[in-house]
Amino acid sequence: MGNKIVFAIGLGLLCLAIGLCLKGCGTGTNGNSPMSVSPGPTPKSKEDLNVSILLDLSDRIDPIKYPSPSMEFYKRDLGYIEAIGKAFEAHLRSKQVIKINDQIQVYFEPEPLDAEIDNLAKELKLSFTKANATKAGIEKVSPQFTSVATKIYEQAIQDKKYIGSDIWGFFKNKVNDYCIKPDHRNILFILTDGYMFHQDSKFMDENKSSYLTPELVRALKLNTSKYNDLINEKGYGFVKANDNLDDLEVIVLGVNPAKGNPFEGDVIKAYWEKWLADMKIENYVIKPADLPSNLDNAIQTYVNK
Repeated sequence: MGNKIVFAIGLGLLCLAIGLCLKGCGTGTNGNSPMSVSPGPTPKSKEDLNVSILLDLSDRIDPIKYPSPSMEFYKRDLGYIEAIGKAFEAHLRSKQVIKINDQIQVYFEPEPLDAEIDNLAKELKLSFTKANATKAGIEKVSPQFTSVATKIYEQAIQDKKYIGSDIWGFFKNKVNDYCIKPDHRNILFILTDGYMFHQDSKFMDENKSSYLTPELVRALKLNTSKYNDLINEKGYGFVKANDNLDDLEVIVLGVNPAKGNPFEGDVIKAYWEKWLADMKIENYVIKPADLPSNLDNAIQTYVNK
């Protein structure tokens, strides 16, 4: 009897040791394959913001050509800019001064023909570090951006020198240098009606294009409920302008499809979504030209999530 008890205890200890060994080694995701490589260090969260705003100063902001009784489209842009500024301020206030290393800036593509607008734009490039971050300076971000941006829009409308917006060219030639900063959370806001067109970047590559206009939507017969089938079958969409932009987040605000085609907005969204995904941009948001008061909370939440 004593030998049997000793044998049973020994067998139990052996099973326990084998169980502990297997638990320590771990298993693969299927529960069967042992893991031979230990996981690497947890990636450091990117607490520093690098916020860029690309403005579309095409004739879409002309209150005479495109009137909007509830709120002019350029005023909606100004509301979005104010919300972005407030979100950036909130981010700075949430950090210890010693940890502040954040930037916010505004871009145009191409550069404005009006020298005054170009000079004003220089006031919309702000950088904060522990050396210059003060409570007063942080609180000036939103008012300064709103005030200066108002002057820019009013000057553009008064001059009527609508240079258009080469969004495709910006992504091809400048987004890497201007909007992506190492070890930062890089967010690019694009204020546009969703269409793309600039003479300097207008071309077709088979069934893809570097531009999108209401005329092209009609020409490609995308103004029917079969628009999605045609996009997939024909391979319609924007030509890829860049690659491996996985370190960039994009928020498109102000999409305003032309009237007369109930599927116009869907086509614009499909083009943008496919284009951004093709460039490996994983985090993006596309919003219509809603009233700023309706988007304010969404902007605040997204920037400070």
